[in-house]
Amino acid sequence: MGAANDGLRFLLELGVLGALGWWGFTTAHGAQRWLLGIGAPVAAAVVWAMFVNPNGSQATADPVRLLLELVVFGAGVAALAAAGYRRPARVFGALVAVHLILTFVLDQRA
Repeated sequence: MGAANDGLRFLLELGVLGALGWWGFTTAHGAQRWLLGIGAPVAAAVVWAMFVNPNGSQATADPVRLLLELVVFGAGVAALAAAGYRRPARVFGALVAVHLILTFVLDQRA
C-alpha cells in the first residue's frame, strides 16, 4: 500500500505543476501569460525541492513540512478552480486529502 501511495504522491506532484501551468496560460494574456504559465510551476517546483523534499537543501520537518505541502497542493486545487475546472479541482483536492491521510496512517512521514 505504501508504494501505491508514493505513486499517488508523484502523480499529484505532477498534477500541481500541470494545473499551475494550465492556469497561467489560460487566465493571463500577453507577457503575463508566459510569466505565470512557466513561472508558477517553476516556483512550486523550487519550493517543493528545497523545503518539502526530505533531501532538499532547506528540508523542513512537520508541522512546517505539512503546511508547505498543503500550500503547494492547495495552489494546484485553486489553479484548477480559477481556470474553470471546478469538478477536477474537487477530485484533485480529495486525492490530496486521501494521500496525506495515508502518509500518516502508513507512517510514511520522513
